Amino acid sequence: MRKLVYLVAVTADGFIAGPDGNFDFFSNDPATLAEVFAEYPETCPAHVRDLLGVTGAPRHFDAVVLGRATHQPALDAGLSSAYPHLDQYVVTHDRNLPDDDHVTVIDGDPLGFIRKLKQQPGLDIWLCGGGNLAAQLLPEIDEFHLKVNPVLIGSGIPLLASAPAPTDLTLLSTRLLPGGVQLNIYSGGTQHG
Repeated sequence: MRKLVYLVAVTADGFIAGPDGNFDFFSNDPATLAEVFAEYPETCPAHVRDLLGVTGAPRHFDAVVLGRATHQPALDAGLSSAYPHLDQYVVTHDRNLPDDDHVTVIDGDPLGFIRKLKQQPGLDIWLCGGGNLAAQLLPEIDEFHLKVNPVLIGSGIPLLASAPAPTDLTLLSTRLLPGGVQLNIYSGGTQHG
């Protein structure tokens, strides 16, 4: 069965974006990006693959799930899809997205949709963000791949908008990347009721 993997950059104090959705405080050190995209080439947006020299085929994911706000930077850049090399699912009630054969809008029950998607053949599914969607999908997240950046921002969009109960994770591995970014991989957790 496919896994749902929440792969995201996060600050040391647990935020995936600033209060206004900005994320320019995350490391864009070329050595850090090179190492991240060597491991996860499919997560490099199509419009910067050539610029960054990312040529690798998907290693982990062939599908990406993201919320409407996480999809917005692609739209702001004039793209209808940042990841045309992946099956892209945008969870939103907004039906006014540009038409794109690579983008499927999920307008209801994202948890049920993910449960069905995980049963289909293929590589794992990348949960790109954001924190609200991650909280909704928490029962189906199998792994967290957190790129912990050495920066504190004090407030913003948290890794999870909320959790119904404390959730224990198991650290599977940790790796220090250039620029002081630490890649921590956890298995999905057991919730305490």
